[in-house]
Amino acid sequence: MKEIILSNGKKIGGNHPAFVIAEIGLNHNGDMQICKQLIHKAKEAGADAVKFQKRTPEVCTPRDQWDIVRETPWGTMTYIEYRHRIEFGEEEYAAIDKLCKELDITWFASCWDEESVDFLEQFKPMLYKAASASLTDIELLKKKKNTGKPLIISTGMSSEAEIKSAVSAIGIDNLMIAHATSTYPCKPEELNLNMIHTLESWFPEAIIGYSGHETGLATTLATIALGAKFIERHFTLDRAMWGSDQSASVEPGGFEKMVRDIRDIEVALGDGVKRVYESELGPKKKLRRI
Repeated sequence: MKEIILSNGKKIGGNHPAFVIAEIGLNHNGDMQICKQLIHKAKEAGADAVKFQKRTPEVCTPRDQWDIVRETPWGTMTYIEYRHRIEFGEEEYAAIDKLCKELDITWFASCWDEESVDFLEQFKPMLYKAASASLTDIELLKKKKNTGKPLIISTGMSSEAEIKSAVSAIGIDNLMIAHATSTYPCKPEELNLNMIHTLESWFPEAIIGYSGHETGLATTLATIALGAKFIERHFTLDRAMWGSDQSASVEPGGFEKMVRDIRDIEVALGDGVKRVYESELGPKKKLRRI
C-alpha cells in the first residue's frame, strides 16, 4: 500500500496508524512561551506532529488593509502591525526546531507565500502544507513541491476542477490530500465526510486524510473508519483565547481523548476476516443449543 516516509523515519499511509497533526497555526498569538506550552501539550496528548502558519505580512496582507486600525490584546495598532506582532521569525523558529527535536515530535508549516518557503527551508522541515486558500496558487504549490519534501494540500473552498487542476500541475508523487470544509467552526451538515472516499477514487495513488474545523470530536473520529490516513485539528490551550481559529480548536484534554479514541478505533476495525475468538468459546458453549 502507498506510504510516505519522512526524513525522520516516520511513516504516513499504508497500514500505519493515522498521522495526527496538532495545528498550532497562529494560536500562540506571537508568544513563544505559549508556543512552547502548546508543543509540550501536543506531545503529551499523543500528536505525531505540530503545524504552524508562516506568512510574509506585506505579501499576504492586501495593501488596502494595512492601515486599518484595530483593537488587540496588545493595544490599538494597524492591521499590518498586528500581522507582524503575531508572526514568528528566525529566532523563534530555531527555538521551535530545537524543542521539537528534543521531544521527538515532527513540526512543519503552511507557507502562504514563496518567500516564506525560502525562509523555512533553512530549518529543513520534514514536509509542507498548503492551506485551502492556497490551492489555486499553482506557483506556490510548485515552490513547495520542488523542495523535494512531501506536501499536504487542503481542499476546502475548492471545486472538483480546482482540486484536479492543482494535482495535475504538481504531480501525485509525495502528495497527501486533505478533505476539508473551510468554515470555522463548521456545521455537521457541511462536513461531507464521504468526500474522503471521493478523493480516494479521484487520486488512488495519493494519501488521503482530513483537516477538520468542526466543534467536537465525533465527526473527526468517524474519518478514521472512512479510511483517513492523517488527521489535522486546530490545537489551543484555551478556546476562549484571542484569535480567529481558537473557537474551532481542540484543547489539550480533548486532543488527548481524540488520539486515544483514534487508536482504539484503529484496533477495533480489525482486518475484516471473520473468526471466532477464544473469548467467545465460553459463551458459545453456554448459549448455543444446536
